[in-house]
Amino acid sequence: MLKGMVDLDQDPFYSNGTTDEISKKLLGMLLTYDSPKGLVGGRIVETEAYMGQKDSAAHAFKGRRTASNEPLYGPPGTVYIYSIHGRYLLDVAAQAKDVPQGILIRAIEPTIGLAVMEQNRTRHGVELTNGPGKLMEAFGIADKDMNMEIFGDSKLNIHQDDKKIPIQIEESNRIGVANQGTWATKPLRYFVKGNPYVSGIKKRDYDQKSHGWR
Repeated sequence: MLKGMVDLDQDPFYSNGTTDEISKKLLGMLLTYDSPKGLVGGRIVETEAYMGQKDSAAHAFKGRRTASNEPLYGPPGTVYIYSIHGRYLLDVAAQAKDVPQGILIRAIEPTIGLAVMEQNRTRHGVELTNGPGKLMEAFGIADKDMNMEIFGDSKLNIHQDDKKIPIQIEESNRIGVANQGTWATKPLRYFVKGNPYVSGIKKRDYDQKSHGWR
């Protein structure tokens, strides 16, 4: 459970919500990291749900349990950082302990510590944080040292009481799992429609007025 939460019904990491539902609730919440260079963060605009043992694209498919994916089996709100092709990605365990379902935070709209994030990245503008590896590079996270910590008790935090509301949430198949069996095409990716920081969005689809927020 995240720091400062009292009303469990409002807690997106409380295990009475399904992982896909929680993935949508996270959109608009403020994600921050207290980095060595200063506080950085932004609004979550894109997530993907991974549904555990039954999900052929999930790290815990068929009950796979290793030292590297052990954070998925932790209590809700556990930090799970992993690497693919040399890039680090940020995931959060979404269900009760030993139920290995997680949510990949794919993109944020940066709002805090912009200068620090630009220093950490060679690409700026929407390219700063419009993908899971990009946002971690912008944060300056290049290791798994925070694995098994809890958001809010860690230098990473998801501020559930600081949220913007999307005008519309879009759904699609997840990205980069096309060869991962029957679950690859399920609509488990969620994003703020029209937000320019969503990965792969076309410029013509930007909501220039409000970035997709109410």
